[in-house]
Amino acid sequence: MEWRSLPPLAALRAFAAYVDTGSVVAAGQALSVSHAAVSQQLRALEAHLGVSLFDRSGRAMRLTSDGEILAQGCADGFASITRAVALVTGAEAARPLHISPTPSFASAWLMPRLSEFRVKHPEINLVLNPTSDIVQLSPGGVDLSIRYGVGGWEGLDSELLVPTSMVVVAAPDLVAGRDVSDPSSLGALPWLEEVGTTESSRWLTQRGAVDMPRGPVMQVPGNLMLDGARDGQGLAVTVRNFVAADIAAGRLVVLHEDAVDGAGYHLVTRPGVLRPALRDFMRWIRKAAKE
Repeated sequence: MEWRSLPPLAALRAFAAYVDTGSVVAAGQALSVSHAAVSQQLRALEAHLGVSLFDRSGRAMRLTSDGEILAQGCADGFASITRAVALVTGAEAARPLHISPTPSFASAWLMPRLSEFRVKHPEINLVLNPTSDIVQLSPGGVDLSIRYGVGGWEGLDSELLVPTSMVVVAAPDLVAGRDVSDPSSLGALPWLEEVGTTESSRWLTQRGAVDMPRGPVMQVPGNLMLDGARDGQGLAVTVRNFVAADIAAGRLVVLHEDAVDGAGYHLVTRPGVLRPALRDFMRWIRKAAKE
């Protein structure tokens, strides 16, 4: 690394604090220096780099395109430093491990297995926050997200945990006597959908199925959706792994399957050093997935 080419750390801290707080006054308070000192550091940083980081033509300073690039680099860099300092000083040890799976994955896959992890690691406190939202992974916040997709989320590390396809399923009686070989013929049938934005609803949106003519649609919580599908109340979109036993037993039949290479549930983390509790959890969940 070309250490001598890097700007002074104090100037980078002032710049990052200004971007984070939105004003030189607030940045000065965050750094316990005067706002004049922050302004001086910002101008020194521009002089060192030989570029304009701010557009000062208006009443308030705005980042230039170069400023935006440096702001992202500083955010990533200082976040990594903060995380590493917390790890080596033990500040992270007492914080609960924060896991954010999708609600479907939490109820159908994770919760039935989680007692094993608790027995093996009673010293690790957990916060389990099932949500369909794409959560932000940040230092001191969510440690691990479990998402459905094909991976490759920008700026994050992802690892395929449970490969599985999306399927449209129904009770045999609901589709008895119907030609279901053509997916368009499914439109007249009743549908069951999970409430909110989920892996199933995202799949429907991506395939344009939300806009196609369909029979009556009833939105219910995820656990009730599959119960309703088994009872013949409508078609349901779900991941194959969650209904594999129903398919094998003949309670549900697959009307359509979308098999994509690399699709499934992924472990998603921030790049860099993982805290010990997270490493323990990831070792356990990998083993649980293989079993």
